[in-house]
Amino acid sequence: MKYDSKPFKLLKNEEIAEGIFDWTVENSELPKLCKGGQFVNIKVPGRVLRRPISICDAYDTALRLVFQVKGEGTKIMSEMKPGDEVEILAPLGNGFNLEKGKRYCFVGGGIGVPPLLFSAKQVEDPMIITGFRNEKLIILQDEFKKISDKVFLTTDDGSAGVSGFVTDVLFEHLDEIDEVCACGPIPMLKAVAAVCKGKVNCQVSLEERMGCGIGACLVCACKTKTNEGESMTQVCKHGPVYNAEEVFYE
Repeated sequence: MKYDSKPFKLLKNEEIAEGIFDWTVENSELPKLCKGGQFVNIKVPGRVLRRPISICDAYDTALRLVFQVKGEGTKIMSEMKPGDEVEILAPLGNGFNLEKGKRYCFVGGGIGVPPLLFSAKQVEDPMIITGFRNEKLIILQDEFKKISDKVFLTTDDGSAGVSGFVTDVLFEHLDEIDEVCACGPIPMLKAVAAVCKGKVNCQVSLEERMGCGIGACLVCACKTKTNEGESMTQVCKHGPVYNAEEVFYE
């Protein structure tokens, strides 16, 4: 895997939902290397550890990164201005394995929705199911509707779209798809994997706390199933995308 740390120029920083920010960063080298489902590690001014952020979209010379403010590091990021220089390590991890001719459904929950946009653009006629706690946290619906006419929205409280969970919609449309790619919180991934088991293949992208992003610090290790039994694998290096049946959902 080829990755590097380079300075990027921040072109845009916009709050697109409550506490959720949308960045566009520019660099002439690294964006063209990125694959759907991969992530980057951002050096935050005044902080030792970098912040891992999923790649929302990638162009020849720019990346789109959508993140939620969850601590001091992301708070600093949310306050940065266009024109600021940001050092970014990219691209990291293994993305979704997408094959031509398959009917894909992309299922996202909360801040697990952004990495699905770039991936969904790589296949023909994707189905997209997204879920949020409430209408104040909904993001990227217009972008998904530009690439698919099969976009479904759910909210836990029923304030927008279908009242319920992404798995409710997925179950209804399972016979229309060949494979699922999902990203979101562990309870959601566990439920999606259960719906798919024995019916369609499912890939899941795990959201784990990461330190280095390159497999050196072991912070993001999780228990997975291997041919030899069970093993602790590093999400940043062996993932973040796994086959759904490889993961212990704890």
